[in-house]
Amino acid sequence: MKRFLADEAATIEIGRALAAALVDVPGAVIFLEGDLGAGKTTLARSILRGLGVRGTVRSPTYTLLEPYELELRRILHVDLYRIADPDELDQLGLNDYPSGETLWLVEWPQRGISHLPAADLEIRLQADAAGRNLEIAARTALGRAIEAAFSAQIGRIQGRLQGFTLTNR
Repeated sequence: MKRFLADEAATIEIGRALAAALVDVPGAVIFLEGDLGAGKTTLARSILRGLGVRGTVRSPTYTLLEPYELELRRILHVDLYRIADPDELDQLGLNDYPSGETLWLVEWPQRGISHLPAADLEIRLQADAAGRNLEIAARTALGRAIEAAFSAQIGRIQGRLQGFTLTNR
């Protein structure tokens, strides 16, 4: 699935739609890929807000991971930009977050791929002069179910989207 996002508001709306698609999913692994400034953290924050995270939503750029304990789920937001060696991940206690019971949002997954669970869904953001290109690829049956639920959410919100463009590209 490919979409064009004209601005940050579109990225936030897409995050809300992804959150709605994840409401009934107790655990999944989502890789967020793209260059610096592509919108990965904006998207992750919007997903977190959509799933009910209140208060400060910190970027894990310096802490490497930010866990969130909600009433019905556990979410782990990981940013591996500062990882030089994947073996550094052994010190983070990632095994305490089983992928079937935790929603993982992983920025810069390529820097620690050998130490991460397999992705159910890969989301790639790429900035261009007019906005951002979004590409979503399901890698598992769970990922395909999330992608289908996300497509349904896009269908529901398409009519009320204003101020930005969300089109197939």
